[in-house]
Amino acid sequence: MLKRLQGFLQWFFLRMEAVGNRVFGDRLNPMYYLGATSYWMFWIVVASGLYVYVFYETGVDKTYASMESITHGQWWAGGIMRSVHRYASDAMVLTMLLHLVRHFAFDRYRSFRAFSWVTGVIVLWLVYASGVNGFMLPWDKLAQFVVIGTTEWLDSLPVFNGILTRNFITPEAITDRLFSLLSFLHIGIPLVVMLALWVHTQRVPRAAQMPPRPLAWGLLAMLLVLSLAKPVVSQAPADFGTVPTTLEFDWFYLTVYPLIYAWDPLKLWLACAGVTVLLLAMPWLPPARTGRGQTYHLTAHPGRQSAPVRPGETLLDAGLRASIALPYECRSGGCGVCKATMIGGQVEMSGYQPSALSDEERSAGRILLCCARALSDVEFEYEENAAARGTEVAAYEARVERLERLAHDVMLLALRLPEGRRIEFEAGQYLNVVLEDGARRSYSFTTPSGSTDLVELHVRRMPGGRFTTRVFESMKVGDPIAFEGPVGSFVLHEPSDKPLIFVAGATGFAPVKSLLEQAFRMGIQRPLHLYWGVRQRRDLYLTELPQQWAREHPNFHFVPVLSDAPAEDEWSGRTGLVHEAILADFPDLSGFSVYACGSVRMVEAARPAFVAQGLHEGACYSDAFIPAGGAAKA
Repeated sequence: MLKRLQGFLQWFFLRMEAVGNRVFGDRLNPMYYLGATSYWMFWIVVASGLYVYVFYETGVDKTYASMESITHGQWWAGGIMRSVHRYASDAMVLTMLLHLVRHFAFDRYRSFRAFSWVTGVIVLWLVYASGVNGFMLPWDKLAQFVVIGTTEWLDSLPVFNGILTRNFITPEAITDRLFSLLSFLHIGIPLVVMLALWVHTQRVPRAAQMPPRPLAWGLLAMLLVLSLAKPVVSQAPADFGTVPTTLEFDWFYLTVYPLIYAWDPLKLWLACAGVTVLLLAMPWLPPARTGRGQTYHLTAHPGRQSAPVRPGETLLDAGLRASIALPYECRSGGCGVCKATMIGGQVEMSGYQPSALSDEERSAGRILLCCARALSDVEFEYEENAAARGTEVAAYEARVERLERLAHDVMLLALRLPEGRRIEFEAGQYLNVVLEDGARRSYSFTTPSGSTDLVELHVRRMPGGRFTTRVFESMKVGDPIAFEGPVGSFVLHEPSDKPLIFVAGATGFAPVKSLLEQAFRMGIQRPLHLYWGVRQRRDLYLTELPQQWAREHPNFHFVPVLSDAPAEDEWSGRTGLVHEAILADFPDLSGFSVYACGSVRMVEAARPAFVAQGLHEGACYSDAFIPAGGAAKA
């Protein structure tokens, strides 16, 4: 049922947006700026309301007369401002409702978006409260109806039980203080709305708070024309000795008021409370979308920029949240400005116009970042041929200078460049060894950042591996090796004030060694923790090195973890999975940065577990490798 409803609403919005594209163009289509238009209407309401308030007087004998004076005595300003105030209020309600329904239609209210959804519902009710309060201020027949209806509806609650009617709306209870109270509410509630709007947009990266200028001025002109064509005027003055029988009604704000008298007021309260609870709970109600629990990563070209992608998040929002300068305009799948080319990975897309992305373009690997959600780690380019530009790395010819077995299945491979040739790299980066048939094998630098003519690699023997078998069985000093580099963005993100946790799985120790030695060189005094996970004791190679670091650097702590230690190892240290040791030692990771390198399985298990324990997604840096046929870095 829910999916059918969402399907119908998607059809409706896509058709409305298509019409808007034909009338206004895809850059100025009002349907793409519903939230921003709500903001713009709010500021128009505030500005026009402040003008009217300057001339507004509070008092039993003054209020109605002052509104008449504002409306007719200075129609060229006061009357127009009053009308603009009223129509902008109605427009704000309309755009807010459309904005909310559109997010529901395209399932953009779950997961991390739940915060914006819940705060949006709160903003909507606050706007309604402010608008209803505004209808009380002119003190005409409509104001009389709203005041009486509000007090009688509130009095139906057991907590009031008739107190408000007796103390506020009897003729003798209406004093100047009542008008001061109404005015205070009409100023105070919008201030709360302003704060709630600010909170509402905090988790939306670069949330638009203004529509494009031509659209904004066009909307203002529309309000002015409407105000001149059909000005808002007061109805007959309020008279609590009589009952209003005929009223000009505002159905945007006062829809519920006829139900106060047509239905049991208490049941109406229960219905409104039920709708509110349902709206607030919707992000967690079934059926939840499948496959949305995994956090993936995007890599954007040019620059090989990376960012985590939260469940249900579009690639555009994820990139903007990580301060990647992605191009965009409407953020609703209508303009095509955020069009990009897929290089790797899988995405799902919905809710875009065929004019922005044709079927032929989709088949050719083009996507719209504002509508694409990751189903795996994703790599794309948002500038034509950016990936090729970003991966143009230098080629080198080197010779084997040293082969040193560090463990039963780990070899130190030292490569010397020809005289006069050096390679510059950052700690944590890697190079690609190029085999005779053009296949590549990736290995990380093991030393701090710098320029060198001697490259040391840690090569782990893989059963049946073409290159690793050669390294362990037939390679000799003096053999030629071709490689490309440097590549990768698994580098220290400094300056920072956070303690650092380094996670290494097996030969993931190689880039972690590089990063740690760079941190020592930079003089980082914050706590540095190294957790190194291997299967058995014999897999821990170069263990004397981290032990030496611990002696030389009081801020460094080393924790080796064995996942499958046999009895003969007589191991008394930590056991289990390496990331679980970190979770046990640090119940709250919110103040840390984590650098993890190892197998894809290790990284995929560790990252969401760390985030669930408080680690900020932007503070988790990882480099995973796949020891398969291509032995390619991931």
